[in-house]
Amino acid sequence: MKWIIGIDEVGRGPLAGPVTVCALMFPGSAFRSSESVFDSKQLSSRLRQKISRHLHLMRREGLIDFRIASVSERIIDRRGVVHAINLAIARSLESLGDQVTKSQILLDGGLRAPRHYKNQKTIIKGDASVPIIGLASIIAKVHRDRLMTRLGAKHLSWGFEKHKGYGTAAHYAALRKHGPSPIHRLSFLS
Repeated sequence: MKWIIGIDEVGRGPLAGPVTVCALMFPGSAFRSSESVFDSKQLSSRLRQKISRHLHLMRREGLIDFRIASVSERIIDRRGVVHAINLAIARSLESLGDQVTKSQILLDGGLRAPRHYKNQKTIIKGDASVPIIGLASIIAKVHRDRLMTRLGAKHLSWGFEKHKGYGTAAHYAALRKHGPSPIHRLSFLS
């Protein structure tokens, strides 16, 4: 059976935390394009969570599959955010298994899968125009947001549960007051 895989990343720009990628796999025969907008940036947190719950249910029922991979701020600092995103893409595809090599892979923006995946296509603004890429962005965003909320409970002084590591005024104020936390991307702060 041929599959269609949509890939997107979240967390490229924050000052703290990992970058996260989702590779979402639908059976080619079951996937239909739609006019619906699934770009995670255009949806409310509540709607993203509702869609994510539905996709997790579909996964448990064996209708779809997906893998999420996060790469830490330490690797981002050592090797750069592009390297971290590429590593997360490779990990998410590898964990989907052998059927990936027979799949059509659709990636958002400037993303690329490793070269040995021959059947791949990068689509500019794919998260807003290709539903499977947009749905992958939702899964990745909900996953990363939950992780940052948990890290906010562990690192109370920085408010990660509110801004998810992005460079808000409150986040910069916390940095001025407390300095960087163990999960800050030091290369983004210099």
